[in-house]
Formats: sequence, structure tokens, C-alpha cells
Amino acid sequence: MRVWATAHAVDDFYQGLVPAAVPYFVLERHFSYVEASGLALAATLGSALPQIPIGLLADRHRLRWMSPLGITLAGVGAGLSGLAPAYPLVFALLLLAGVGIAMFHPPAGRDARRAAGDSATAMSYFAAGGSVGFFVGPALVTPALDSLGIGATALFIPPAVLMGFVLLRHHGRTTDPASRIGRRQGTDQVGRFATLTGVEIVRSTISTGLNTFVSLYWIRHLGASSALGGLALTLELGGGVLGTLLGGRIADRIGMVRTVQVGNAAMLPALWLLLACDDKYAALPLVLAVGVISNVPFAVLVKLGQDYLPSRPGTAAGVTLGLALSAGGLFMPLLGLVADRHGPRGALVVLASVTVIAVVVSLALREPAREPADDPGLRAGAT
Repeated sequence: MRVWATAHAVDDFYQGLVPAAVPYFVLERHFSYVEASGLALAATLGSALPQIPIGLLADRHRLRWMSPLGITLAGVGAGLSGLAPAYPLVFALLLLAGVGIAMFHPPAGRDARRAAGDSATAMSYFAAGGSVGFFVGPALVTPALDSLGIGATALFIPPAVLMGFVLLRHHGRTTDPASRIGRRQGTDQVGRFATLTGVEIVRSTISTGLNTFVSLYWIRHLGASSALGGLALTLELGGGVLGTLLGGRIADRIGMVRTVQVGNAAMLPALWLLLACDDKYAALPLVLAVGVISNVPFAVLVKLGQDYLPSRPGTAAGVTLGLALSAGGLFMPLLGLVADRHGPRGALVVLASVTVIAVVVSLALREPAREPADDPGLRAGAT
């Protein structure tokens, strides 16, 4: 779990790099809000579209090279984007970074689930690794871009190359029993998994929108500096780390579905409280709370998805960690149009309203059906 959590952190660092860099593309390159939203769309298209075929491959083959190569491509694409002289090339590089992210998640999620067993808390460590990457991204990228400009994204290429090498070596040291692909036995619950995917897509729209517009909200609406806008984004993503870890522990106590439902319901007042505060400093603890609350269901949804598809853990991971989680970026150009007309606050108001959909759809979720072989009492009786 330590290896996969660390690799997940490095991989998702480059997803955190994109929203941290977007304000600098607007300020230095004079991209419009629609163009800035298009950059989020580029990373989303690359990371979302290949997830299902990669997940299907991960359920059939070990694919030792895929996770290391994916991390490397994510770093190279995101790192070179700040050096690209024209918008189409920036878009293409972020698209490449997204493809790299897509190559990592299905096989990594499959192996992490095998290591976590049935513990939502253990799985939350892997998921929190990704949240840590999101958090560290703006914390490191914002000061670098503030000091050196948008071209400083290239400084962050080496960690991806190094982690790709470490992960490749880790695969080489893996023993044969751990290397074999093991599928859990059980009946796939496709209908429930489809409902869960719907919840994930709505939540992804909210999360991606927050990551894209929180800094610009602080800068353009609250009148803050770019550094304070970067701090707001860092607090939101840092709260996501805490929320992810908290969600796993809550789920082990009250159940996975109830945790998802409570987390979605609490997100609605948290966002409206943030929008009601017009002080750029007083709003900082509120954006931290938004980050915590909005990420409580994250790791739980990943584990729940794999419980709904016990025979296809790679596919489930590809959808929950990749496709559904990235699909929210597809709606960013629409939010960009709203922001062009009403400012970043208008985009956040839309996101706060969309939260109602996540609450309603999550009410249709149910705990996974238990197979007789999974019931400890029946196993004991059989022996």
C-alpha cells in the first residue's frame, strides 16, 4: 500500500498542476476563461476516454509497464505545457498528460485493492495518495510560477521519471504469487455500478470546477493576490486529503452508502457558506471545510465500485478513479462560458446548485449484495 499510495500521489500531482497553472495561462498568456477551461478539458479527455479499454486489459493481463509509463507521460506532458509557445500545443501536451494518468489508474487501482482487502480505511490510504498529489501540486507549483513564470512547469518533470523507474523496479521485485491477477468471486451488479458512476460524474463536475475556478474566484472576485488565490486552492485540495482519510474510517463504522449520502448532503451548505463570505481571509477556513466535506465519499466510492464489480476490479478502478472522476472536465467549457459572462463566482454558484443532483442520485445507492462465500458465519458453519 505504501508503494501504490506514493505512486498515486506522484501521478495525481500532475492533475493538481493543471488547475494551479490555469490562472498563470490567463494572466501571462492572456487566455480567455473559455480557453482556460479548455485546458482542463484537454487533461480530462486524455484521462477519461481510455479508462475503460485500459481497465479491461488490466483485468486480463498484468501490464507491468503501464503504470510506470503512465506516470512518466503525465509528468512530461504537464511539465512541457508551460514551455509551449501556442495554445494548440499546450492543449496537446495536457492531452498527453491525461493519457498518462489514464494508463496508471486501472492497474494501480487493481493492485491496491488486492493489498487493501475488505478495509475501506486501507483503501482510503491509496485514494488519499492521489489527494496528497493534488494538494502538493498547487503548494509547489504556485510559488514556482509566481517567481519564474509559467515556464517553470518544466521543473516538475524529474519526479515523474524517477517514480516511473521506482515503480518499474518494484514490479521487477514482485514475487510470483503477488504478480498473478486474482479476481474476487461474486456477481457483478451492473445497475448499481451505473448509478454509482452517475454520482461520480456529478461529483467530478463539482470537484473539477472548484479546482479550476477557486484561485480565479479569490483573484478576480475577492480581489486577492495570485499567491493568496494559490493558497485557497491549496487549502481546498489539502482538505481533500483529510476528507479522503476521514471517509474511509467513517465508512468502516456506519457503512459505505450512508457515508456517500451524508458527504454529498453536507457539501451543499458548505459551498453556499463559502459563497456567502466576501472576505478573502475569512473565506480561507471555509474553502478548507469545502475540501474536507467534498472528499469524504471519494475513497468509499472507489471501494464500493469494486464491490459492485467483484470480477472486474481493474475496470471498476478505471471508471471510478479515471473515467467518472475525469468526466467532470467535459463540462468545464460550459462553466467557462458562465465565468466569461458572470465571473468566477457565477461558475461557483452553478456548482453549488449542481450539488443537489449528487444528493438525489446517491439516494438510489445500496450496499453491495453479499455472496454466501463472503459471509464469515456461513464459512464457519460449513467447516
